[in-house]
Amino acid sequence: MIVSLLQPSFLMSKTRSYAQILIGSWLFLTAMAIYFSLWAAPLDFLQGGNSRILYVHVPVAWMSILLYIATAINTFLFLLTKHPLFLRSSGTGIEMGAFFTFFTLVTGSFWGRPMWGTFWVWDARLTSVLILFFIYLGALCFQKLSVELASIFICVGLIDIPIIKFSVNWWNTLHQPGSISQFGTSIHLSMLIPILSNFANFLFLTCILFVIETRILILSFLESSLTEEIEAREVQNLVHSLSLFASMAEWLKHPNGRISRFNSYWMHE
Repeated sequence: MIVSLLQPSFLMSKTRSYAQILIGSWLFLTAMAIYFSLWAAPLDFLQGGNSRILYVHVPVAWMSILLYIATAINTFLFLLTKHPLFLRSSGTGIEMGAFFTFFTLVTGSFWGRPMWGTFWVWDARLTSVLILFFIYLGALCFQKLSVELASIFICVGLIDIPIIKFSVNWWNTLHQPGSISQFGTSIHLSMLIPILSNFANFLFLTCILFVIETRILILSFLESSLTEEIEAREVQNLVHSLSLFASMAEWLKHPNGRISRFNSYWMHE
């Protein structure tokens, strides 16, 4: 019973069923986020419809930083343990982090065009986020050369995270200061809900991908171990069969010995 539960086919079918449930839940969260962002939330008095871009821009910016921190933790654990699970998780985090950072830059540019009159300025916040995007790309390139080098590169790049966070406080920037802090928020609840719903949506999608990647890696380990065990048993059975065949061949080569043993047996009787 336990062996059948560990079969890759059984685990793969369970993975598909879990994936369907998770994807269905994600689609529900996506529909709710779209509803809150496009219909439920009111328009900003000054920004108008352009404010709806922030309902996506702010959550993807949070995700780009959160994924980098999670990836740095995975790479650090990989450097300590050399476990392939941490390597697989860090690779997934780098790819998704690069996507969210790129999406942050794109949505910020589209928001800045009507508000600042240009798609890009060399602002401290924008420049530090651009550096984060280059760090993600550099880690992707280093992974093809050496996973250890890519892991060290990610850990060193952590210095950019506090720069992104406090850049609006350390320098005079066009980018507005943070609206959410430990002391509260300056965002109205009707506009905060779509931001948080989109963040929950992106976070849930990221967790789904991480879970699927992890289960696929575990399934590959189980499948390889079961394959090795089956091959070892086949080799053992083959060796046993060959030994029996060799014993029978040796027995058939000496008929006189068999007859003499047979006669001695009956004479003794």
